[in-house]
Amino acid sequence: MAIENASFPADAWSEQSMRAELESTHGRYIVLDDHGEIDGYAGLRHLPGGRDSDVQTIAVSADARGAGHGRALLTELLRTAAGRRAQEVFLEVRADNPAAQGLYASEGFVEIGRRPRYYQPDDVDAVVMKLDLRAWSAEREVRA
Repeated sequence: MAIENASFPADAWSEQSMRAELESTHGRYIVLDDHGEIDGYAGLRHLPGGRDSDVQTIAVSADARGAGHGRALLTELLRTAAGRRAQEVFLEVRADNPAAQGLYASEGFVEIGRRPRYYQPDDVDAVVMKLDLRAWSAEREVRA
């Protein structure tokens, strides 16, 4: 919970919420492990038979930031979604987090709307973003 609380000080998930998310049969979580130390994690939700997936969270410890770990976690989530035959991936990101928005945009996510005052208790809007996963996957095939 240390990375969660440090990454999202105003709106970190509770231990109960995190436990429920990890126990869900519809989720896939990956952990960035550096010799037994957890440096980050990311989660995806995908309902069986669904055509879309949702990025639930991506968090990297302060000491491990800037080394491409966030992108690596996101890429693995997108590969997982593609493997589950999703066509689109959605996410919400804080409007006051330009670094995360930039990461998502660089992978092809586009803003499709906003949720006013979504993040509480500090009344920050959520930027809703969507990725055409088929186009993302096709672009990676061309590069390979």
